[in-house]
Amino acid sequence: MKTRQLGRGGLTVSALGLGCMGLSFGLGPAADKREGIAMIREAFERGVTFFDTAEGYGPFTNELLVGEAIEPIRDQLVVATKFGFKLDENGAMVGLDSRPEHIRDVVEASLKRLRTDRIDLLYQHRVDPAVPIEDVAGAVKRLIAEGKVKYFGLSEASAQTVRRAHAVQPVAAIQNHYSLWMREPEIDLLALCEELGIGFVSWGPLGQGFLTGQITPDTKFDDPSDLRSSFPRFTPEALKANFAVVDFLRGLAARKGSTPAQIALAWLLAQKPWIVPIPGATKLEHLDDNLPACDLELTPDDLREINAAFAAIDVQGAPLSEGLTSMADR
Repeated sequence: MKTRQLGRGGLTVSALGLGCMGLSFGLGPAADKREGIAMIREAFERGVTFFDTAEGYGPFTNELLVGEAIEPIRDQLVVATKFGFKLDENGAMVGLDSRPEHIRDVVEASLKRLRTDRIDLLYQHRVDPAVPIEDVAGAVKRLIAEGKVKYFGLSEASAQTVRRAHAVQPVAAIQNHYSLWMREPEIDLLALCEELGIGFVSWGPLGQGFLTGQITPDTKFDDPSDLRSSFPRFTPEALKANFAVVDFLRGLAARKGSTPAQIALAWLLAQKPWIVPIPGATKLEHLDDNLPACDLELTPDDLREINAAFAAIDVQGAPLSEGLTSMADR
């Protein structure tokens, strides 16, 4: 497994990470605990050293799963988690909360669930407009000084917010939605990362599964525990219209001796040497499909063909629900 640097502070991770959310939350029923632990450990055995979770996934259950899975191999990997949501007594998300005292409470709880004495990369999950980002960065800076956190990150933050935070505490990584069919970070964030020396972690790099080619126009997303059931891009009408994306990827993959998922991930890896996708995986065959992308070389002609093809496809439907979209800092 190749490695990549996130930021200028020495944070080295595998070129592909593992987004652990789907093992517990968001994409239908949670995986069996034993299977989830086995998945994380198998990913590590295959070279993945970068594992992403959050207190909000479950909530809490994903951190507990990750903590148990990584305990025997903790010192050989990088674990990222997140703060920033307000949770009620039942664990439901009821808003945002990035007050410095809340950040500290979340970190202490996450350390226990993750069975560790430090968090390698701590993200603000969503920007809280009620708390100046300078206060957030300052709170994380103090946690770094105490050794409880090693690196600071932001998720779904605007370029202006990133710049302000970075002036207080260097930002090692931005984690934003980025894939072949969600190109918004190209507007200004990637240039900012280049300027400031910040790594970029791509969540949703396989388009919530659509770019793997495993979803068909007849696939139903009617399970309320699957977030895609509320995504306009996954309505029956949009799926049928968007299948041109899959047709193109399948054709190119056949010529390259690869798979649609490998093309989508290799395209991201080819954009910048400091971009690290974190595809999810709930089955071992997902690892089989995803990990070879690290060794798939897309030529300049391939990249031009991909960009031209996607520019000509009118993708239908917003990628996320209105509620999730409204939480992004833009």
